[in-house]
Amino acid sequence: MPVNPKIQFFLDKLNALPKVPMDEIEPKAYRQMEKESIKDMPQLNVPVKKVENRVLQLEGRDIPIRVYTPNKGMAPYPGLVYYHGGGWVLGDLDSHDSVCRFLADSAACIVISVGYRLAPEHKFPAAVDDAYDALEWIAMHEADFAIDRNRIAVGGDSAGGNLAAVACIIAKERKAPEVCHQLLLYPSTGFKEEPPSLKENAEGYFLTLESMNWFRKHYFNRDDDMLHPYASPILYHDLSGLPSATILTAQYDPLRDVGKAYADELKANDVEVFYKNYDDLIHGFANFAGFVPEAKDALEDGARSLRNAFVLSVERTSAGDIS
Repeated sequence: MPVNPKIQFFLDKLNALPKVPMDEIEPKAYRQMEKESIKDMPQLNVPVKKVENRVLQLEGRDIPIRVYTPNKGMAPYPGLVYYHGGGWVLGDLDSHDSVCRFLADSAACIVISVGYRLAPEHKFPAAVDDAYDALEWIAMHEADFAIDRNRIAVGGDSAGGNLAAVACIIAKERKAPEVCHQLLLYPSTGFKEEPPSLKENAEGYFLTLESMNWFRKHYFNRDDDMLHPYASPILYHDLSGLPSATILTAQYDPLRDVGKAYADELKANDVEVFYKNYDDLIHGFANFAGFVPEAKDALEDGARSLRNAFVLSVERTSAGDIS
């Protein structure tokens, strides 16, 4: 199947722009370019009951968060702790505002978007520390967010999907908090063998191999960091006992096979997984949902799977109470 026509139109305009070698682009300039591009991109702007900017006072640093309360449901709500994408270098609470609004509305849950520290100002594992510490703090103060501690999920896209997956691993290691599900959109999870999609989709489809190398250069201190399971969760020695997962990938994405491989590894370790690949989409499709109906449908698939996970969590908790 060819690339979705609306996305192809976007790609044609993008690929027609003058090319600047990535090594000549500074992170601050790239961030500004991203902010400008988002302004020109149609957004879903789904209405929710309330949006509140807050600050988590973690040890040694303050982390901004944005809390979305859905129109449907009542307290205590299920909760989704969400980490935005952007290669650990780009992105913020604003860049994924429309995605969080959509998930809050469609999954009828409180969404807490975490503005973790970015590289290269804060290199690996700063973002990992922020991801887990924010999750732990939120779970310990569930009443402050009107969420049910037994129905806390994590989610993220791309680099944010990486952080969500790693947060689950650390939660398993430290035996807290309890996470009921992980929603991973085209996640960066590392690989054991270089997958075909890295070469098949190396250029021309928004995320390129060149930009991936640029992100890694700014995020990691040295190449060996990529072998750490907190950077490449697929390398973790024991994936059993992790929360159920929803993993969505795109056909025209360098990370397609990476996400599929992580789904297969989780399944091999008896973790329940809903996996789906979208044959006409590209990396970053969640942010295209405002002008690509098929991207919106994919995001709805993720929200539906998340809703089901919240229901199952209630059933399991109730069964545990009975026994």
